[in-house]
Amino acid sequence: MKKTTSHYFRLIHRYLGFYLVGVMAVYAFSGTIMIFRRTDTFKKVTEVQTLLEPQLDEYTLGKNLSIKDLKITKSEGAFFYFADGQYNQSTGETRYLKKESPYLIEKMEKLHKATTESPIYWLNIFFGVSLLFFVISAFWMFLPQTTVFKKGVYFSLAGLVMTLVILFL
Repeated sequence: MKKTTSHYFRLIHRYLGFYLVGVMAVYAFSGTIMIFRRTDTFKKVTEVQTLLEPQLDEYTLGKNLSIKDLKITKSEGAFFYFADGQYNQSTGETRYLKKESPYLIEKMEKLHKATTESPIYWLNIFFGVSLLFFVISAFWMFLPQTTVFKKGVYFSLAGLVMTLVILFL
């Protein structure tokens, strides 16, 4: 019996899907959580008290506290106030709230946002190529003359239209 292209697409689609089930779950979970990354949802808050050098400017203060784009919102005497904190310019005493994602969520987000500087960026490339394969191989899962295939094409077109609407709104 001669194996068809459709047979091989279904075979690879099935086992690649099983192989990637763990990473797909992580990407689905972290992708959903990352929607809230600019909020305090899922963040744990700790109060930090530290002593820095006195007379720091806004930029250096942000750099020392590892707060990206720190902005001084108000100053009263020697005190500089910024979002969730204050810095005493005379003494260097600093108090602020540090908001961090829990360890597991942080690890998942790091995987999700990997760049070429990350040692695991190849996984993102492999995963992206695999998802593209799933998109293409889905059209070889059923024979073109079947009702299931025809309905699948209609659903695919509806999904494509929805995607275009979302992209360009």
